[in-house]
Amino acid sequence: MIATLTRPFRLLLDVARLPVASLTFDPRLHPADVLDTHRRFTRPHPKYKLFGHKQLGVALIDLRRHPTPAAYLASITGRCGAAGYAGKARRRGYTLARIDRNEHIDAIHAINTSSASRQGRPMDERYQHKPARYEALSHFRYYGVFSKDGRLAAYCNVGHYGNFAAFSQLLGYRNNDGAMHLMVTDIVVELLLELHAGHGPHYLMYDTFFGAKPGLRQFKTMLGFSPYRARYTLL
Repeated sequence: MIATLTRPFRLLLDVARLPVASLTFDPRLHPADVLDTHRRFTRPHPKYKLFGHKQLGVALIDLRRHPTPAAYLASITGRCGAAGYAGKARRRGYTLARIDRNEHIDAIHAINTSSASRQGRPMDERYQHKPARYEALSHFRYYGVFSKDGRLAAYCNVGHYGNFAAFSQLLGYRNNDGAMHLMVTDIVVELLLELHAGHGPHYLMYDTFFGAKPGLRQFKTMLGFSPYRARYTLL
């Protein structure tokens, strides 16, 4: 009984300790999708109605904290860092590239259906459907990681919404080659170069820590993501 009563207070304490990130939506990038994403992120949380759906424990990298790509990679180097896994993938011949998803429909579907579950949860039924064609949104970038023999091993979609970019989908074959680590780290490096050139986002988002399984939380931490409390602004 006491534990039940104190749980909300522990949550409030945890929330108060989170650093705050001010994230801006700019509808000029794509009016329909940016506004729809803003509505989804700010609607009431299904369990904690006082907070927005994507407000608590948002997984972010503050790109401004890394003066160079080398500084970012140094921050994720070590026993629990992702740089070693990304390096292993690079040594095995994996490379990141921008892709047109319509040129890889079968390969993407093969990845989507390669495992019945992820992080202990059944795959959503929508991953079983193979679309005839993908729509390319102008404010999105689409990436793929290819093995040395040209096979698509992982893919992701990254939306640019204003002063932040966010993964909307990130999936790959389950193995120990480090392809997923390579994909995220190379995208972070790309965004850092753009930021320091004066036209990149301040933050990169990878959903939230709250509600994620321990394995996924560890993956995000290894890549340099930290939990924040998001404060959203619509231009």
